[in-house]
This record gives sequence, structure tokens and C-alpha cells, in this order.
Amino acid sequence: MLIRCGWVNDDPRYQAYHDQEWGMPEYDSRALFEKLCLDGQQAGLSWFTILCKIPNYRTAFANFEPALIAHFTEQDVERLMSMPEAGIVRNRLKIRSIITNARAYLQMEQEGVNFSDWLWQFVGGSPIINHWSNLDEVPVYTPESRAMARSLKKRGFSFVGDTICYAFMQATGMVNDHLLACHRHPGNVSS
Repeated sequence: MLIRCGWVNDDPRYQAYHDQEWGMPEYDSRALFEKLCLDGQQAGLSWFTILCKIPNYRTAFANFEPALIAHFTEQDVERLMSMPEAGIVRNRLKIRSIITNARAYLQMEQEGVNFSDWLWQFVGGSPIINHWSNLDEVPVYTPESRAMARSLKKRGFSFVGDTICYAFMQATGMVNDHLLACHRHPGNVSS
């Protein structure tokens, strides 16, 4: 039986997410934009709640294509607010944040800033590999996530606080916080 990090439940979707995505370095700008927006949707909720809604989010938000989302209007916000309960998190501020973030992302593109390179600079361009034995050791934010959050906010992004940015960094492999006993920790033979 595989040993996984203690936050993973028995649901096969969660296990697949842990085993195949979480902590794996992501360098695609559009994929990073999607993940940043989804982590913002998690605020106050469990990641598993958002994970189960990702297909609905992709449908609702034009497959996270910033150029399309940037043109969403208040009518689109109202349409998204009226989606069935199980579709997406129906919170006006969170819905608007994805639109706001798409516009900020496009502004960076217009300035010639590569979103992926810009984000990865906060960890020096390569993953930080941590060596935690148990979940209590894992921080909820770090100086790097604070710097990222501050910089994203200056760029016009929303729902990008210190903790959200750290969760984002963990999920996208900027930080590898798989526990030492986990089969996905880079130090294990089976990783």
C-alpha cells in the first residue's frame, strides 16, 4: 500500500490529485493562472471541495483562457451566481476575482512579462524541496509566499493572500511539501 501525505482522504480523485499533480513542477503560464484562480476559490473551504468542482469551473470560466475571461461582464457574474449549487462556489467576490485576475494576467502579458517565469522567480527558478516528517511542521505561509502575494496584489490580482500563495506554491511544485514518508517525496526510491 502506498504511503501518502496525511491530508489525503480515501476518495480516488483526491489520491490521484496527490499522486499525479500536487507538488509536480508546473511551468505552463495558463495552467499556473488556472491553479492560482482555483486556489483563491478555496479560501475558507477545503481543497477537496474545489477539486470536485474543477470541471464546472472550466466550463463556467472558458477553460481559464484569460483573454476570454477578461471580457466577462456583470451579466456574466449574475449568470455564474445563478449556477446550480454543485457547479461552482457562488460567491460574488470570488467570481469577480477570476475576472480581475484574467485582466491582470493580460496586462502582464502586454508588458512582455512571462507569467510562469515571473512566478517561479519567488523560489529562485527551481523547486524548494522540504523535509517534513509530519503535517504539523508544514507552514501555512513563508517569506516567499508573502513576497508573491504582495507582488501579485500590486499587479492587480485578488484572492492571493500569503496562505493562498503558499498552497499554490505547494500545488504547482514550486515547493515540494510531500512528507518524508510519502511515496511522492523526491527522496524516496518509488517517487
